[in-house]
Amino acid sequence: MADLNGTAFLMGSDDPLSYPEDLEGPVRRVAVDSFSIGITTVTVREFAAFVDATGFVTDAETFGDSLVFAGTLPAEDRSPVVPETPWWRVVPGANWRAPAGPQSLLDAVRDLPDHPVTHVSRRDATAFCAWSGTGLPSEAQWEFAARGGLEQQPFPWGSEPDLSRMNTWRGHFPGSSTDTVYTCATKTFDPNRYGLYECTGNVWEWTTGVFDASRRDRRGVIRGGSHLCHASYCRRYRTSARSGVSEDTSTGHIGFRVCSIPT
Repeated sequence: MADLNGTAFLMGSDDPLSYPEDLEGPVRRVAVDSFSIGITTVTVREFAAFVDATGFVTDAETFGDSLVFAGTLPAEDRSPVVPETPWWRVVPGANWRAPAGPQSLLDAVRDLPDHPVTHVSRRDATAFCAWSGTGLPSEAQWEFAARGGLEQQPFPWGSEPDLSRMNTWRGHFPGSSTDTVYTCATKTFDPNRYGLYECTGNVWEWTTGVFDASRRDRRGVIRGGSHLCHASYCRRYRTSARSGVSEDTSTGHIGFRVCSIPT
């Protein structure tokens, strides 16, 4: 955990890279109290320890399926396609242990222990937090930590969209990629000034946020973008970017990091 001193900062973005429909703006001054936050997202190894200790069953395991990017599936997979976003498949048996589904030889506990745990809903993340004595960060806490002390910069290191500093899509989305199409281990890229790793790219991260309470849009909020983000389709690999998804959503590109809870 990184211990951060509370202060006020400029939250949100009005720059041309932002998505007004995502309610990134307006830029406003927000105060946060002192808190601690995980320097990495929760890993498969850490989540496995939680499940071993509690017997917890995730939403994906209960529902019997989860969303998997088609490019990570075996060629013989015939799982249903999501019509609006055909690069996603609804894969029976996909979950945090089997992130590419049961037909794949990929075993997360064995093969990806230091990668972010994925296929976890917000309920799953909240259960982990209750067990570990932590909480999910608010949107303000998350963005303050991700910015690393830099004011109104779109990336944890500054203004340049340097793809060599984060795990995002390389190539033409979604048809081709010039690199591995998957998560990377935590601490793969340099941390920001606060010591946090992979605040943009790799996996989206759950927060306690509500997408648009004023319009009764009670979807949960994820932050930071993922390894599937690309400028041609989704520029959400930025510190101010946000997206709304239902709390029971589980996919191969959503994880979470924890923070301290008020005493």
